[in-house]
Amino acid sequence: MTLHSNRDQTSLGINGPAVTGADRIIRTTTALVVLSVAVIAAIVSFEHAYELIRAHGEGGWTARLVPFTVDGLIYSSSMVMLQSARHHIRVPALALWLLALGIVATLAANVTHGLGHGPIGAVVAAWPAVALVGSYELLMWLIRTGGHGPAHALDAVHVTEDVPAADALQAQAADTFAEQIAKGTVPAIRAIRSALHVGQPHAQQIQMYLAAIART
Repeated sequence: MTLHSNRDQTSLGINGPAVTGADRIIRTTTALVVLSVAVIAAIVSFEHAYELIRAHGEGGWTARLVPFTVDGLIYSSSMVMLQSARHHIRVPALALWLLALGIVATLAANVTHGLGHGPIGAVVAAWPAVALVGSYELLMWLIRTGGHGPAHALDAVHVTEDVPAADALQAQAADTFAEQIAKGTVPAIRAIRSALHVGQPHAQQIQMYLAAIART
C-alpha cells in the first residue's frame, strides 16, 4: 500500500509547521484562563464539600481530606484518559466509570450544600463544580492536542496500495515499535523522536509509515 504523495501530505498539513505563533498565543492564554477558573472553582467547591461533611458528623482531618478524594478521582481518571489518547489505546472502562462517579459526587455535594436556600441556591452552589469539571476537561484537551496537530492528519491519510519500501530509519522504527504495531496501535510523535533522535517532520513521516503497517 502507498500513502499520499508529499504534495498530498503538505495539503493535509502533515509536513507543515505544527504550531504557529498565533496558535501558541491562543493556547497559552486559553490555558491560563482555564487554569485560573479551575483553581477558583476548586477552592469554592472544596469549601462547599467541607461544610457539608462537617454538618453531617465528620470533623478534623477527615472533613478536610474527603473533598480531595472526589477531585482526585476526577483528576486520576482524566489522566488515564489522557494517557490512553496519547498512546492511541482504548480508554479503560474503569476510568470512564470513575470519572462519571467523581463528577456526580462533586455535583451532588455542591447541590446539597445549596438546597437549604431553595432551587436557586442549589444552582448557584452547583456552579463551581460545573466550572471545575468543565475547566479541567478543557485543560486536559489542550494538553492532549498540544504539539500533535500534524499527527491528527493521519486519520485523513488514505492507504491505497502496498506499504512503500522502508528506509533505514523506518525499518529501525518498525523494529523498535514492533510490539506496539502488532497490537494495531501507532507510537506518538514524541516517542518516535525520543527513540530515533529525529526531528518533528521526519518523525511524522515515520509515524505515517508505521500507521500504514499497523493497518495492514
